[in-house]
Amino acid sequence: MSKIKIFALGGLNENGKNMYVVEVDKKIFVFDAGLKYDNEINLGIDYIIPNIDYLVKNKKNIEGIFLTHGHESNMGAAPDILKILKGVPVYGTKLTLEILKEDLDKDLLKESKLVEIKPYNKISFGHLSVFPISVTHSIPDAVMYVLNTKDGAVVYTGDFVFDPTVPDIYKTDLGKLAYVGKQGVLCLLSESTYAERKGHTSPNNRVSSFIKEVLRKSEGRIIATIFPAHFYRIQEIFDEASKTNRTIVIMGKKLQTTIFRALDMGYLKIDKKKIGTLDNVNDQNALVLISDSKERPFSNLDRIIKGFDKYISIKEDDTIFITEPSYAGIEKQMAEIMDEVAILGADATSLSSKSHLLHHASSEDLIEMIDLINPKYYFPVKGEYKQLYENALIGEQAGINKDNIILKQNGDVAEFINGKLNTESFDKIKSGDTLIDGKEVEDLSSLVLKDREMLGENGIVIVAATLDRKTKDIIGGPEILTRGFIYVKNNQALLEETTSISKEIIESNIVKGESRVDYSKIKNDVREKLGKFFYERTESKPMIITVIQEV
Repeated sequence: MSKIKIFALGGLNENGKNMYVVEVDKKIFVFDAGLKYDNEINLGIDYIIPNIDYLVKNKKNIEGIFLTHGHESNMGAAPDILKILKGVPVYGTKLTLEILKEDLDKDLLKESKLVEIKPYNKISFGHLSVFPISVTHSIPDAVMYVLNTKDGAVVYTGDFVFDPTVPDIYKTDLGKLAYVGKQGVLCLLSESTYAERKGHTSPNNRVSSFIKEVLRKSEGRIIATIFPAHFYRIQEIFDEASKTNRTIVIMGKKLQTTIFRALDMGYLKIDKKKIGTLDNVNDQNALVLISDSKERPFSNLDRIIKGFDKYISIKEDDTIFITEPSYAGIEKQMAEIMDEVAILGADATSLSSKSHLLHHASSEDLIEMIDLINPKYYFPVKGEYKQLYENALIGEQAGINKDNIILKQNGDVAEFINGKLNTESFDKIKSGDTLIDGKEVEDLSSLVLKDREMLGENGIVIVAATLDRKTKDIIGGPEILTRGFIYVKNNQALLEETTSISKEIIESNIVKGESRVDYSKIKNDVREKLGKFFYERTESKPMIITVIQEV
């Protein structure tokens, strides 16, 4: 019998940043390593990944990181995490690992241990094993994982939907799910994204007819945004565009690499003769595909709208087509984009989030998964808390005992001893956000963010002066430089007073005949006195920096 701990380092009460940990007698299995966009702070933060201090501390016990599929919310943090957890194996299907490799620099790629898996091929770890099963999602090679233990299986669904009409590379093997359910499942971790929505997701995840209508109605060029690695949608666009005289132009090196590699590997199918080059980008019949960067939704489209793209600009007869429905966290950005397009005089259209859905499980899909897997305990994951709660109600509806349904926050540990949930355990693992700014995997401190907030709201004032090295007399300045604080031309009197106060503070801290000057005290006095002065005059609190040099 075993002691099993299950907890999330990300993905609970939030959208994205998915990372779930199952620890069986000290052996650690990590499922997914996702990121989320920074939709709230916006102080230079590129994206957010889970805090992995627990994994760093217990690195020697990690058996591997198991990726379900190639979307940023589930594997986007892997490159950053691999810089810290060097040597830890990463398991994924062929396409998932190909996408991951694109985000790894050459040195990290050489150091990383990437293990390609195939659905229905068991991976053994002593008396434990991991069994991947194909599931239907908007990208091929998506899998769910079954971790087999002596006390029953722990199953993590990843993202899934039940849709019998999808091509074979997207199919779910219902027989394998039923087989797992008959073997005995201790706990099922199931996604909650559409738990609030009644019925099945299918057929609302299929939008070929809408794409066809957009292509038919649009007389000019179409600029279509696609989410990275949503292959099912890309295939739908290809299929409908191939029935027209439109030339497909793929913009962006990363998007081109992803699509052409998928074509070569057989994950996408289209006549390459339909694909043009940048020479066709301004053609009247062009269908231009653009994607998003890792850092922000609609970033590339926003750059085109603002006129910063050197290859393409918006024309009045263009149609901007957002090919995915909005989801929690990007509604504001989508609304702003649509407004900006309208101001430019172009048409804009998008999929309705009510009638068009992403490839995630709605309530009936969740019930079907529970029925097939037949778990003893049910652990809703992936989503905001209201979605987790709705998923818990679905578990009750599907016949699971209310006491066996687990609702947790990130870091909260569900402990099982000999196959039974320990209701007296309230262990908590350190979790939270790691803010990524630039290429270094270093969490930004709250002080850095506070400084950025202050600069953004109140600006900066720099006081610069030069002293004679021998006499300590002021021979240059004080000179006052400001950015983002006041409009200099209209505030000359304020600047003159600032100069006078600064000079007085510096001189009061210089003792004639003394060879040493306490520059720290000068800087503190300048910051304190000018801070009060600025607040009295302007009700603003700019950042104040004092620079004094000797010559």
